[in-house]
Amino acid sequence: MTSATNQTPVTVVGAAIARDDSVLCARRSAPAHLAGKWEFPGGKVEAGESDAEAVVRECREELGVEVWVGEQVGADARIDDRFTLRVFLARLEPGQPEPSPLADHDLLAWVPRAGLPDLDWLTPDVPIVLELSRIPWSNL
Repeated sequence: MTSATNQTPVTVVGAAIARDDSVLCARRSAPAHLAGKWEFPGGKVEAGESDAEAVVRECREELGVEVWVGEQVGADARIDDRFTLRVFLARLEPGQPEPSPLADHDLLAWVPRAGLPDLDWLTPDVPIVLELSRIPWSNL
């Protein structure tokens, strides 16, 4: 049996999609032990894919929208021994529809930055939430 520490490290990317002074937040519906928790939409980086390419693909697959990807927000966050989270600022490309939850989420919400800490976040996302309250919005 192989332990998690001997498995290949995996990067998970998230998108902090900004609009005005709000950020798009996604509430998990699956798996059961994460249901009800909030996160930034995203997913695993696939082989041969850059972090930015993964953000674009994941937003297309999970939200049905195209995004422009900016800088990383804060530092990498450990999810567990194998998975590391990187969150990037993003904006919807012009002419995109309103994002809708297509997989693993039951609710999306545009949350003002000041209200982000009020949500029940997944643990790895918490430092990103705090960083979003500190960074100048002109970075995007």
